[in-house]
Amino acid sequence: MTTATEHIDRKSLYTSLEARIDYLHRFLDFDDRDLEALRFGSKFVQDLIPAVVHVVYRKLLQFDVTARAFEVRDTRSEEPLKNIIDEDSPELQERKIFLNSYLKKICSDQSQPAFWEYLDKVGAMHVGLHRSKPLRVEYIHISATLCLIQHVLTESILSHNALPMSKRIAMVKALSKVIWIQNDLFAKWYVRDGDEFTGGPAAFRSIGEAAAPKSEVALGEGDKLVCPFSGMKVSG
Repeated sequence: MTTATEHIDRKSLYTSLEARIDYLHRFLDFDDRDLEALRFGSKFVQDLIPAVVHVVYRKLLQFDVTARAFEVRDTRSEEPLKNIIDEDSPELQERKIFLNSYLKKICSDQSQPAFWEYLDKVGAMHVGLHRSKPLRVEYIHISATLCLIQHVLTESILSHNALPMSKRIAMVKALSKVIWIQNDLFAKWYVRDGDEFTGGPAAFRSIGEAAAPKSEVALGEGDKLVCPFSGMKVSG
């Protein structure tokens, strides 16, 4: 059986948030079943928020590179931490309030365009945009934090024996799709894909920085692209 190939306008994926979200929804089969699962699990997920916030910020304080986001608001900084940041620090309390509000928003109406616009704005806020005091968090820390949030939610939902397993699986699948779309809406502010349409990622363009020169990523004459795993031996 042959399936017809649907055309997707590549430019629209980088210039229209609506087109990008529509494509991701269809690729991931994010549909009414997911919306129903998210509505069903909303109260339970909201009850988990304090625990998720605690786990996330305990992890972020474990490393100086992520803790710098609370003191100098930029994980690219090489400055040593001047103060001991703990869970009672004003900087951390401010960020906890934001994460608490963010996770509650995740439980709101995902059928509305405003929901996905909010997730996109969250991505922009982490490359120095939409804030009176710019915040710059490198993408490696963003993706790791989203993974941590997903793990905590998944484990809590799947271990909640009072819910039918079918409901738990549906909730985990739906939340995973939302989190991975959020991951994409972070990545779009960092990566170079589609920069011929956008002028380059905002991570290089915001707060007065010039775009990183093309020479940083272009191969020089005679250079060869080598797989970083090419020297690894396969066991077994």
